[in-house]
Amino acid sequence: MKFLSSLFFALAVLFTLSSCAQKTKNQQSNSPKKDLSKYSQATFAAGCFWHEEALFESVKGVQEAISGYEGGKTKNPSYEELENGTTGHAETVNVYYDSSVITYPTLLKIYFAAQDPTSVNGQAPDFGTQYRSILFYRNNTEKLLAENYIKQLTASGKYKKPIAVQVVPFTKLWQAEDYHQDFIQHNPDQGYVQAVSIPEIKKFQKEYPQLIKKDHIF
Repeated sequence: MKFLSSLFFALAVLFTLSSCAQKTKNQQSNSPKKDLSKYSQATFAAGCFWHEEALFESVKGVQEAISGYEGGKTKNPSYEELENGTTGHAETVNVYYDSSVITYPTLLKIYFAAQDPTSVNGQAPDFGTQYRSILFYRNNTEKLLAENYIKQLTASGKYKKPIAVQVVPFTKLWQAEDYHQDFIQHNPDQGYVQAVSIPEIKKFQKEYPQLIKKDHIF
């Protein structure tokens, strides 16, 4: 009995260290506010926003990525409400980019390459509707580009399962709490960051070194 209790405790600790759903409000972000009005925007959801944010910010032409909540109907949701899976929202990043340096089609390729687009309702080890993959388009051009790229991926035979990414219109991004912004930058030794986020980012950067800023290599 004591052995089973120890086993359950160890599994609980392992889950805590390898899950994006953690309370870390005592770790605040002090990032200065930036004027992002001159940049184009693209909005994506693909699992935990901690490493999605850091991954996109490591790409040339991306000025900033803001973590937030989008895809549901609950107004101004909290992180705790989101993690209950009742808001309809997903963890999302809003990417601000210089369109003269990087194009929307390239951002699409990055978005799909940095995840398993066939995974339903999450990216391992995070599962639930709040981690589902959603591509939010702002206009008909983005919608057509996204749909055509999904058709290309499907026709390529690269994936054995259907693409699970939802393509829906952007409505409103509810910005996540301050402590989520630049989370990896401020918490590089946190358990989940070390076990999941950084390895994911390193894998992507190794495959696409030409896209990565020299001072953002993990």
